[in-house]
Amino acid sequence: MAKRWWVALGAFALAIAGSHPEAGAREIVPFDSDAYSAGTIVVRNAERALYLVGGDGRAMRYRVAVGKPGKQWFGSAWIKGKYVQPAWSPPEDVRRDKPNLPDVIPGGSPKNPMGPRALLLDRDQYAIHGTNRPKSIGTYASYGCIRMRNEDIVDLYERVRVGGKVVVVP
Repeated sequence: MAKRWWVALGAFALAIAGSHPEAGAREIVPFDSDAYSAGTIVVRNAERALYLVGGDGRAMRYRVAVGKPGKQWFGSAWIKGKYVQPAWSPPEDVRRDKPNLPDVIPGGSPKNPMGPRALLLDRDQYAIHGTNRPKSIGTYASYGCIRMRNEDIVDLYERVRVGGKVVVVP
């Protein structure tokens, strides 16, 4: 069963690579998965990459933006909710830096930094989500959230479940 999933995923990735202007942004790569179960998300801040572990020595790698220096966190978390077109309320540390932000930015708004999907983590106000700033992908840009290209968060959203483990390493 798992082998069929990866074969289908590989064919899909090849189709994307042949036609997508950012080929290589999402790809299946070798991954030493001895320390992680299939379905675990591993974020490597230094690489600015998120890996969805396949459990067969491979993972799907996505390019991401991670926390700015001083805003990063490390350790384990779990996905406590999955949201489509989430609204966004700026956390206190964002509000301190940008006091003119509204209390809530509705889902679907081009000003909403969450993008089309969000995976809310069980750590205080952190999420893996899309972005309205795609040029930030590959950088240290957030207040601790993990930003993904919008098409990548939609893809990841479909592959993970509530209760899934997330591990963030330096």
